[in-house]
Amino acid sequence: MTTPFLMESLSPGHDRAAFSSGVEALDRYLRQQAMQDIRRRVAACFVAVEAESRTIAGYYTLSAAGVPLLEMPQTLVKDLPRYGAVPVARLGRLAVDTRYQGQKLGGALIWDAVARCLRSEVAVFALIVDAKGETAKSFYRHHGFIPFADSSLQLVLPLSGLRQGK
Repeated sequence: MTTPFLMESLSPGHDRAAFSSGVEALDRYLRQQAMQDIRRRVAACFVAVEAESRTIAGYYTLSAAGVPLLEMPQTLVKDLPRYGAVPVARLGRLAVDTRYQGQKLGGALIWDAVARCLRSEVAVFALIVDAKGETAKSFYRHHGFIPFADSSLQLVLPLSGLRQGK
């Protein structure tokens, strides 16, 4: 990344109108739905804001979830307690404005999400994501996510062994 960004919780003071990732559903979500989800406490939304202009360069959402133990990749199950479900954080949406694509901001957004999960007082075993296609899957795989056994586009990043600042 060459431009300095600040990571913040989305608030009504952020100008969402000009955000354009090239994916209309993600742009519409930020403009029309994100604040409602925050108020309803069904998702938290975090934005990367260009320090100088205060322009939203990217965003992601996090929400709490549970994954049935039997659905987790078998390589991860061996060290887990035999509860019915494993607590996880869901990375629901992630988008970077076209003006900032190619600056590694998407990876920075993922690692900001990881850091938030690791700092949380609520334990989560992993960060999960449903990739929207093969390109997105490759992006998440590049950042260490592994596919679930039953779904090639659902991926998981175990948080055990990761540390803040890594």
